[in-house]
Amino acid sequence: MQNSEALALTAALLAAAADLTQRVNEGVVARGFEGRPAYGFAFARLAPDGATVTELAAHLGFTKQAASQLVDELVRKGYAERRSHPEDARARLVVLTDRGWACTRAAEEAAADALRAWVDVLGEGEVRALGDRLARIAPKGPVRPAW
Repeated sequence: MQNSEALALTAALLAAAADLTQRVNEGVVARGFEGRPAYGFAFARLAPDGATVTELAAHLGFTKQAASQLVDELVRKGYAERRSHPEDARARLVVLTDRGWACTRAAEEAAADALRAWVDVLGEGEVRALGDRLARIAPKGPVRPAW
């Protein structure tokens, strides 16, 4: 692959990712939730069983202070709450509230809507194949914001 082709592919992938992030966020807002894309990246870590601020910071690639500020914001907006940690009396566990779970479902719906636009252009088989190929090359581990 020539350098110019590599640069064009890189630009296309970044543009698609940015567009997808924007469409999901707009879909979440249209469904009555306020927020920003960082919420979704945080919800992905909080969703299973909650996380400490330190764990969330590591997942997002944030400082502990920045993660703590994000948690404060999520708590203020009713998306998450702090609970006693079941295994560490010194730590607090951050978990999604019912509102946080509802916002997560809204994001799933918005993502499906956004991908329908790709299906309209490429067809369902091509979009599934694209997903399979990207899964083979995407780094394993947390999906972090790119800003």
